[in-house]
Amino acid sequence: MNANHLTPDDGLILLLRQGDELAFTEIYNQYWDKLYYIAHKLLKDPDAAEGIVQDVFLVLWKKREALNIQSIQSYLAAMTRYAVFRYLSREKRSRQQENRVGLLTANATSEIEIDHKILLEMITELSNKLPEKCRLVFQYNKLQDQSLAEVAAQLNISQKTAEAHLTKALRIIRSNVGDVLSFLITFYTLILFR
Repeated sequence: MNANHLTPDDGLILLLRQGDELAFTEIYNQYWDKLYYIAHKLLKDPDAAEGIVQDVFLVLWKKREALNIQSIQSYLAAMTRYAVFRYLSREKRSRQQENRVGLLTANATSEIEIDHKILLEMITELSNKLPEKCRLVFQYNKLQDQSLAEVAAQLNISQKTAEAHLTKALRIIRSNVGDVLSFLITFYTLILFR
């Protein structure tokens, strides 16, 4: 470069390459507002714009020795625009990932609700096959959320008798639900891994 064509920025660039912190501070003070304006204009987000400008200056300092800068203003403006584009790309990927996770969660929730509904139907069907007192105690206590004392009073039996009926009902239902659940697990496994 011809000595007659040197600009003040050329001197700052040379000092920056040599690790001069004062030259870096001068570049920072001179261009921070301009770069913030570029980033904010593209993003319309003051916090993101500020973070991007800080990152641009961090990269400038870290890579100062290897950078080939002809015009510091053009170089920093280009670095800022590229940083904004990378930021927008990351944000878009992040939103897409959040959408995918939300969709998977919604699907999983609806599958769980369906599974619960099927299980409740199975338990209701099994309880309908119980002897009458067992069935009534089980349905009032487990399906309608009444206490054993309330169930005993409603059926005109002692609480100990209600407990005995509930124990019997639970034993029968558990043994039958186990068979049905193992069938369902086998069925779903065959469908999923076909």
